[in-house]
Amino acid sequence: MNIAYFLLPKNRVAYLYDDCTLRQGLEKMRHHSYTAIPVITRSGQYAGTVSEGDFLWQLLDQDSDAQRPISMKALEQLRVRDILRGNSYPSVRITVSMEELVNSAMNQNFIPVVDDTGSFIGIITRKDIIRYFAEQKDTSETQLLRKIV
Repeated sequence: MNIAYFLLPKNRVAYLYDDCTLRQGLEKMRHHSYTAIPVITRSGQYAGTVSEGDFLWQLLDQDSDAQRPISMKALEQLRVRDILRGNSYPSVRITVSMEELVNSAMNQNFIPVVDDTGSFIGIITRKDIIRYFAEQKDTSETQLLRKIV
């Protein structure tokens, strides 16, 4: 099975650039109602995925001694690249096997896909993988019923 079948291409995916401000990142995530979003460099390389939790931890770490609200102006001083923590959403290459894709989908809501140079080309959602297998199951059951009848 070619995983390109599942690929939601970059031009249809919301993503952040690593030099976006925290404010821009939060606004984009809120607008799309996402809990996590891919981050790429201006040259198109996949840099990681940032989640609501990454923003929350940054806000809690920022001015923790002051115990005062963070201003939106302060959020414009930090960049998304500053809050990327490890890579809890590792990317896969377009040539990945279906078995590896399913293993990744067990731990991630979406799987970022890169080409051979590490450039971000899109995502594959867990929902699309589940839908594919559900449709395959329905087709198999229908064929079995036809053989019985």
